[in-house]
Amino acid sequence: MRLDYLAPMKPRTSSQSRSPSVVVVGLTQMACSSDPADNLARQLDLIERAAAAGARIVCTQELFRSQYFCQVEDHRFFDLAEPIPGPTTRALCAVARRRRIVIVGSLFERRASGLYHNTAAVIDADGGLLGVYRKMHIPDDPLYYEKFYFTPGDTGFRAWDTRYGRIGVLICWDQWFPEGARLTALQGAQILFFPTAIGWHPSEKRQYGRAQHESWELIQRSHAIANGCFVCAPNRVGLEKITGPDGKPVNDDGIEFWGQSFVAAPNGQVIERAPASGEHVLVLPCDLAQVEFSRTHWPFLRDRRIDAYGDICRRFVDEPPKHAAAPQRRTSRPRSHA
Repeated sequence: MRLDYLAPMKPRTSSQSRSPSVVVVGLTQMACSSDPADNLARQLDLIERAAAAGARIVCTQELFRSQYFCQVEDHRFFDLAEPIPGPTTRALCAVARRRRIVIVGSLFERRASGLYHNTAAVIDADGGLLGVYRKMHIPDDPLYYEKFYFTPGDTGFRAWDTRYGRIGVLICWDQWFPEGARLTALQGAQILFFPTAIGWHPSEKRQYGRAQHESWELIQRSHAIANGCFVCAPNRVGLEKITGPDGKPVNDDGIEFWGQSFVAAPNGQVIERAPASGEHVLVLPCDLAQVEFSRTHWPFLRDRRIDAYGDICRRFVDEPPKHAAAPQRRTSRPRSHA
């Protein structure tokens, strides 16, 4: 293994950023109100700011049009969903076309009556909708009651060729599963985007807060290392308390979203991290040449034992396999006597 690959990967200077292998990414981080129209307007403003700062691919946080309503199981919140294409994608497509940028927008999708998804729309720089990714892994934790609202995704893990590079998109809870990142990277994704809504239970923060945040960041940095690609994770900020029909909070604590949106390089190093509070637009260059450098210096994709991974598709390996895969051997070639 080449240990010199552990040297820090630093953002390029403005003169270096003109290299054709460099793409500037933008991540938007904001607190959400209970007014979807206000949230959309502020999100569009953040995207405009990212584009003005040079971003070519911009990704929003998860479910940016509303507060994180999954803190409670309440049928009222199905009214927040919309079709794709729909009002929000039309607004995002218009900005993408005018600014000539790629946008990854996270939405509450109404696919059909009684069928809803947590979905990311991928929009190319011409304003066209390339497709959608529907969140595959759906959590059901205290104050994260997503199974009540979202049908598990059926798109599979996907990557798209955009004007500025080949990207993959996964959503929040997906980030804890290495299989999703791997399957997306195996389709050639150079950058993985993870729109996110994650934070602390305020009553637990003192005891578990630091470890929870470090685990969240570490698992995604490991995706960057294992797959030799950039990982971008925009997150929301602010303390959110969802109110019930009586106007009172459904939970006394709510969720304190920890922000700290970040970009990790293919060696797992955090290139830049947003603050833990406050609205922020994170814009920085990613040199896609580092992806090739990573995958040739740390050739994890080359050395995968695809003949030995059959059990990964089982829920649990109750019994050892009957026939273990034979070890791979380097075959020698006869020497030429010419």
